[in-house]
Amino acid sequence: MAKYLVIGSYSAEGAKGLLREGGTGRVNAARQVVESLGGTLESLYWGFGKDDYYVVADLPSAAAAAAVSLTVGASGSAATRTIPLMTAEDIDAAAKLSPSFRPPGA
Repeated sequence: MAKYLVIGSYSAEGAKGLLREGGTGRVNAARQVVESLGGTLESLYWGFGKDDYYVVADLPSAAAAAAVSLTVGASGSAATRTIPLMTAEDIDAAAKLSPSFRPPGA
């Protein structure tokens, strides 16, 4: 499974729902959506500023990660960004690849 970081910001309605349910209610909802796709919720944290919450989840595929993002976005309760997280081993493997590339103007 691959790890993904989902960063979200609540709409006004989403913030009202958080106030009603509390953080525990949202953790349970996040766990449910992730597990329904065969994944595991690692963590959910809230912060201040432009972004309201940060979810780290193990999901079986990029399609599953996209499904989470699409489902949350379609609800109108939040806008999300989903970022695949890579291990040191993933970066080592990427560094060993030799893609063919021509820079602009070269």
